[in-house]
Amino acid sequence: MPLLRTLIRVVLTLTVVALAIVMGVTLWDTYMIAPWTRDGRVRVYVVDVAPEVPGTVVQVPVVDNQFVHKGDPLFVLDPVRFRLAIRESQARLDGALEELKLKQNDAKRRMGLGGIVSAEEQEVFNSNVATQVAAVDAARASLDLAKLNLQRSVLYSPVNGYVTNLNLRVGDYVTSGAARLAVIDADSYWVNGYFEETKMWGVHVGDVARVKLMGYKQIMPGHVVSIARGINDQNGAPDRLGLQDVNPIFTWVRLAQRIPVRIHLDHVPDSVTLAAGMTCTVTVGPESRGQRGRLTTWLQDHL
Repeated sequence: MPLLRTLIRVVLTLTVVALAIVMGVTLWDTYMIAPWTRDGRVRVYVVDVAPEVPGTVVQVPVVDNQFVHKGDPLFVLDPVRFRLAIRESQARLDGALEELKLKQNDAKRRMGLGGIVSAEEQEVFNSNVATQVAAVDAARASLDLAKLNLQRSVLYSPVNGYVTNLNLRVGDYVTSGAARLAVIDADSYWVNGYFEETKMWGVHVGDVARVKLMGYKQIMPGHVVSIARGINDQNGAPDRLGLQDVNPIFTWVRLAQRIPVRIHLDHVPDSVTLAAGMTCTVTVGPESRGQRGRLTTWLQDHL
């Protein structure tokens, strides 16, 4: 019996040591070698919507965080001023056309007089006609601009997405070029994974990737689209003389720099609500098949 107990203790001790070694090697691979990072962020393109003409807001048919399709109206400016501008431009065009007819008829009559009218006078009348033609073109362009401004009094969504940062109400006065709301492009979500430079050996364009958001259990598939080719160097800023300012302090422990890697999401489950700024874990490379490899994959996806 004592021998059996001793044997059992030895076997248990060796088993625990073996498991500890396996776990230690697995954790080392997971944290130090495998191409993965917990420093991932969801990104998206945001379109700032700004009017091209000033005016008073008379309609806001959307609410904050509402989904809109491309071409849906976002807000409407008072069209009265733009319609009056069209009428004014139309009247100027009509007057310019009548003036052109008058000068053309006058020029024809002068030309019909034959030798009575000198060449200099004919040139003056022809020049008057050409000048009036230019005036008609200018009046027509002014009318086209007035019609375009009326069309621009209604602002439409340029993309399929979500209205955000809506701080606009009926009665507000907006100026041209000043953004009053933004639309998040729902078709442009991607993930930026910030990988330590020591792990970049395993990251290549086209590699498969797995993304796990902090608030969800689902693993979303993706692939590497691009790798950033440069990050900021704190030693690169010039001083007042234009010389490179190099920090004289060099720490003994060097921290690995993080390189941005862009990940395209191949599929997003319907149950997952993406929002720009979410944090996630990103793993690059296919899932491991072996027992230890599966453990490494699980640790990468869930730590």
